[in-house]
Amino acid sequence: MRPFIWRWPRTLFARLALILCVGLALAQTLSFWLTMTERDQATTNLMMDYIEREVASSVALLDHLPPAQRAAWLPRLARRSYQFVLGPGITGTPPGARLSARVERSISDGIGAEYPLTANEVPGDREHLQVHLRLTDGTPLTIDIHPLSSIPLSGWLPLVLVLQLAVLAACCWIAVRLATRPLHELAQAADTLGPDLKAARLREDGPSEVARAARAFNAMQDRIAMYLAERVQILAAISHDLQTPITRMRLRIDVMDDDAQSAKLRQDLLEMESLVKEGVTYARTLHGTAEAACRIDLDALLDSLVYDYADAGHAVSYENPQPAAVVTRPQALRRIVVNLVDNALKFSGAAALEVSVTPHGPVTIAVLDRGPGIPAEQLDTVFEPFYRIESSRNRQTGGTGLGLAIARQLAQAIDATLSLHNRDGGGLEARLTLKAPREGQERAFTPAAG
Repeated sequence: MRPFIWRWPRTLFARLALILCVGLALAQTLSFWLTMTERDQATTNLMMDYIEREVASSVALLDHLPPAQRAAWLPRLARRSYQFVLGPGITGTPPGARLSARVERSISDGIGAEYPLTANEVPGDREHLQVHLRLTDGTPLTIDIHPLSSIPLSGWLPLVLVLQLAVLAACCWIAVRLATRPLHELAQAADTLGPDLKAARLREDGPSEVARAARAFNAMQDRIAMYLAERVQILAAISHDLQTPITRMRLRIDVMDDDAQSAKLRQDLLEMESLVKEGVTYARTLHGTAEAACRIDLDALLDSLVYDYADAGHAVSYENPQPAAVVTRPQALRRIVVNLVDNALKFSGAAALEVSVTPHGPVTIAVLDRGPGIPAEQLDTVFEPFYRIESSRNRQTGGTGLGLAIARQLAQAIDATLSLHNRDGGGLEARLTLKAPREGQERAFTPAAG
């Protein structure tokens, strides 16, 4: 059997609720204990005064009664905590308990001056005391006492206390829920804030602190959107301005006599133009896309893409096609797959597509190649803009270092996950995982009859 290990709750709601509920329970218990202690002390003080008066009156009455009538009066004089016995009683040790000692002092103060008395404890489970004296005619009288330390509780009091604690716990739960709900909504808004910056705006109402945080978050979204829009505009302007000098340089290269030098310059210009275009494309993917999500036939999309590559003479295959329907942005998804396939063709000359579908689970698109692969420690670094692996990816391959960065940004825009994995036997697998559709969105298509 594994030992129980206490773990601190992970959520702020659970922590606050636990602290407040435990604190209220401890405060309620302490309050109940203090109340009961004060109640018992007050009861004891009243009982001492009562015993002092009542016992003195009872002893005086018995002393004045004829001896033959005293036995008949004993039941009338008995009380809940004590009774009178005509006789010597039981001997024992002097009272040692605090309450018994107080009872002895009270009786002694009431009748000790007129009737010399002695007191002793009676052995047993409960506190038991006897006080011995003699009446004026020499008759022995014993006061048999069972001191009451407290008054019994009413039967309804525990139920009321439990109900009170339940009401306090419910109020605590409501208070913590109201206090942490804005944080939950803020976290949800931050999680849904993707590259398109189209997360739902927070309500700017409620307590002043919550409204201020909501206004700050909404203002932050607006500022980020403005900064990204300005960056795209700047890159687009730079791209537009660079097209003119690049075109003039091409015209001048065409009239050059040195064919070897002109070919090198023309290749450099092509790389410059490709780099500018890829840079603008990357900035636009960071800013997001206005394309709306819709339900598409994934098998048909990949099949048409493979046919396009086949028409262009590229070795791209689609292995084990599976009918599947997903809700996504089709153009963004196509761009991701194209970038991954182009990447595989550059470094291996061939690519293969595979799709895996799990019931009520995610859809995975894998782009496979048998190229040189990527060192394990750089599988995530290659998604950084303009990053290249010098041993396998250089300018001679035509890469700009932005293809994978664009694919990763587009994957985030469509709420998908893109990762790279080295294959057994050599090569690379680019794995794009689309999240499972929400309830009500069917995945598998039913083939039409005929």
